[in-house]
Amino acid sequence: MNSSLIRRACAAAVVLATTMAPAVAAQSDDTAVRSDTAARSAAGAQARLLGEKIVPRKLSFRNTTVGGLSGIDRNPCTGEYVLISDDRSVLQPARFYTAAIKVDGAGVHSVDFTGTHPFLQPDGSVYPPASAGDGKVVDPEEVRVDPRSCRYWWAQEGDRPNSASSPVIQPSIQFANRSGAYRGELPLPANYRVSMEDRGPRRNKAIEAITFGDTDRVLTSAVEGPLLQDGPEPDLERGALIRVTQQSRKGSVLGQFAYPLEKIFTAPDPSSPWPPDTGVPSILAFPEDPSRYLVLERTWVAGAGYKIRVYDATTRGATQVRNMDSLAGQKVVPMRKKLVADFHDLGLSTVDNTEGMTWGPTLPGGERTLLLVSDDNFADDGVTQVVALGIRG
Repeated sequence: MNSSLIRRACAAAVVLATTMAPAVAAQSDDTAVRSDTAARSAAGAQARLLGEKIVPRKLSFRNTTVGGLSGIDRNPCTGEYVLISDDRSVLQPARFYTAAIKVDGAGVHSVDFTGTHPFLQPDGSVYPPASAGDGKVVDPEEVRVDPRSCRYWWAQEGDRPNSASSPVIQPSIQFANRSGAYRGELPLPANYRVSMEDRGPRRNKAIEAITFGDTDRVLTSAVEGPLLQDGPEPDLERGALIRVTQQSRKGSVLGQFAYPLEKIFTAPDPSSPWPPDTGVPSILAFPEDPSRYLVLERTWVAGAGYKIRVYDATTRGATQVRNMDSLAGQKVVPMRKKLVADFHDLGLSTVDNTEGMTWGPTLPGGERTLLLVSDDNFADDGVTQVVALGIRG
């Protein structure tokens, strides 16, 4: 996320844990498969570190600067990975990369970039930088490969301006072919729209997370932080509720739920002018369970650095909130979640601004691989880090 470009600090301490609150897991008696799925969901996922690989800082690739990698997904058609850069066309036009990542039970062996393309506007032109002043600013944050067509769906946060004289840029989820050409846009829920009347997503807290689920029929998205009408952001005393939305491929809202974001883990350095920054930059569906997701929470605190946690979360038993104008003061049963991994306890070389995650190949013993990537913000002290976890359950 570019907002933290000048707010860097040392990496935060984080912990891997398995003692978590129970999830709602309504078992089905229909088939043994459904019963097994529910049982695994109730037990929760467990993670172990397979390995990591650091990409050279400000790597030059085909006349672009590799960095700002805030989303990753595996292409089932090619076995390669697609990674989205959150460069707002400042260094080069807003773009994505493809890469061959060799990962197995022994670790991450190599990350080799194989291609890059800019995302194109409907008229076929690249996105201009904000300095162009034409109201076409784009903030790419997440990319998913359509399991049916292997085209790309990508989310961008838009912009809630700091002043009334600047244009509002609405967030969007767009479709592109594998060369970046525009192919359409998904209609978003009304409460995802930026309104200058103190409603909708906060600045830099709109859509950063999308995932396909329910046998690829459903596109689930999450806003990074609480909507303005849903209450304040997390602080040292309390967390906050963000919205997770399930939509059909044509945009019909199938469900919307509240996800409980953790409170800030420690007090910031009092000499820093920068407040803590926390949110959900990525969400990933479990292929066999339409109600179950991995949710990535990323927090930065001045003087303490980053805290990165992955949760196993379910919509089972959660309140439908799509018709609730505001969550503030409402009695809401949020999604239940269990901690899967807290990065500092994994033995990594560093803990940085991790923002993207995807399923990788399944290992011979049935263990899934989970690949995560960090956004270096194009900063001199930032890191582009690819981490692989083994996931059971």
